[in-house]
Amino acid sequence: MARNHGLDTPRESRRSLRGNYDSEAFGRLSERFARFLGTARFLVYMTVFVFTWVLWNIFAPVNLRWDDYPFIFLTLILSLQASYAAPLILLAQNRQADRDRIALNEDRARGDRNMADTEYLTRELASLRIALGDVSTRDFVRSELENLSQEIVEELRKSKPDAK
Repeated sequence: MARNHGLDTPRESRRSLRGNYDSEAFGRLSERFARFLGTARFLVYMTVFVFTWVLWNIFAPVNLRWDDYPFIFLTLILSLQASYAAPLILLAQNRQADRDRIALNEDRARGDRNMADTEYLTRELASLRIALGDVSTRDFVRSELENLSQEIVEELRKSKPDAK
C-alpha cells in the first residue's frame, strides 16, 4: 500500500520515549521566577525565613537546633538560591530583550509604512489640488453666466431701437 507524502497530507505523529516538551516552558518559568524575585512579597518572605531561621537556631533547645552560629547552612542555602536566581534573571532579561527587539522592528516597519502612506497621500492631495485648479467651481460658473447674461442683455438693448 503506497502512502501519499504530499504537502496536503498530514504526517502521522510518532511515538517517542522522550515525550513532547515545550521548549519555551523553562523560559516562561524563569520569567515568572524573576518577576517574583522583584516583588516586595519575595523580600518579606525571605526576611521572615531568615529571621525564623536565626531565631530558631539561637533560642531553640540545643538538641533541636540544626545550624549553630555563624549559620553556615543558611549561608549555603542563600548562596544556592542566588546562584540559581542570577542565571534565571539573565535568561528572563534576554527573553525580554528579544521581545523588545521584535517590537522595535515591528514599530520601525509600521513607521516606514506610515511614512510611505503619508507621502502617497501628500502626492495624491497635491495632484488633486492641481486638478482642481483646472476645474471650474460653481461660483465661477455662476459669475461667468451672470457676466454673459449681462452682455447679452446689453447687446439686445443696443440692437433694438428704443420703442419709445
